Amino acid sequence: MSPRRDLDVWPVVHAERLALLNDLEKVGPEQWATPSLCPGWDVHDVLAHLVDTAKTTRLGFMRRMVLAGFDFDKDNAAGVAAQRREDPRETLAGFREALGRTSTPPAAPATRLVEAFVHGEDMRRPLGMRGHYPATHVATALAYQLRTSVKMGGGKELAAGFTLVATDTEFGHGSGHEVRGSAIALLLAVSGRPVEAGELTGPGAAAFGHRARS
Repeated sequence: MSPRRDLDVWPVVHAERLALLNDLEKVGPEQWATPSLCPGWDVHDVLAHLVDTAKTTRLGFMRRMVLAGFDFDKDNAAGVAAQRREDPRETLAGFREALGRTSTPPAAPATRLVEAFVHGEDMRRPLGMRGHYPATHVATALAYQLRTSVKMGGGKELAAGFTLVATDTEFGHGSGHEVRGSAIALLLAVSGRPVEAGELTGPGAAAFGHRARS
């Protein structure tokens, strides 16, 4: 991503945070414990994670990784614990305060898009909500995930041997049996999240879906 496009990431991220805040303000007290699409986390946990990552600086991230023994899962758990309040509405207030922040761990700018889109759906879908995402920017996040190995949180290996084609923006990747779907459905699948029946089509859809769920 060029420096010019780097600058374009934050307005999108800020808009997504605000849209998510507006949706989560409608969540009832009993819904916060709903299991999210992110394995092992409920909706409240994912929100706390978003607060944590919004506040994390590059230097702070390195300090935390040292304390966590360079274990990403341990660091994420510590971040959730630090930002998760007993009352989910207080956690939501923390998210509101962090809406406009541009601090970030030392990672590619596209990771901020991946986080906003994927974690947004991690919460919305189990709650019966659906986000409306800018397909061109989702495609930027998707392209990043397809360059990134699974062990680093991407989906490069999941997509190997398939041609992925977005139906709502200009995007194509790979070779092999074709899998078609919206950019957000493809992004969720290559990020290890389940998608609904019929969201992915094409001759490779069944095999790709099976691999992504395994």
